[in-house]
Amino acid sequence: MPGVRDVSADAFITEYASHLKRSGKLEVPNWVDISKTGCFKEQGPYDPDWYYVRAAAIARHVYLRKKVGVGALAKLHGGPQRRGVRPPRHRDASTQVQRKICQSLEKIGVLELLPDGGRRISQDGTRDLDRIATAVVEKQREEEGEEEEEGGEEEEEE
Repeated sequence: MPGVRDVSADAFITEYASHLKRSGKLEVPNWVDISKTGCFKEQGPYDPDWYYVRAAAIARHVYLRKKVGVGALAKLHGGPQRRGVRPPRHRDASTQVQRKICQSLEKIGVLELLPDGGRRISQDGTRDLDRIATAVVEKQREEEGEEEEEGGEEEEEE
């Protein structure tokens, strides 16, 4: 049975974000429309569903590690601070965004808070993420099968 490690990050995050949006269980705060994701950004995200995408990326990141804190997630989603003529430096992303997403994922049972700090994936979360990864692998196999069938038809016609 394929797991999250066997699927490309982009394909998995896209599929899991659409799953979170379809399910409607994830609480999206009111400030999502007007917020920036870090002090190094000039504008907020263009994608209206960025909260779901970030939640999927955080869930995948926590799945791949034993435990993760908000600071590590902020560092992961950080980027270069433009400083004019001087060389850019790394700045962490907003910790409020990371914390609120982790709290939302806790409410739906994907993550759980550890007593010594940090968060880890719950059993229900592991099951959900593995199920989504299996669906992504099956979808990729179907697309590969359709491409092979189309390629065979073109060769017969020539």
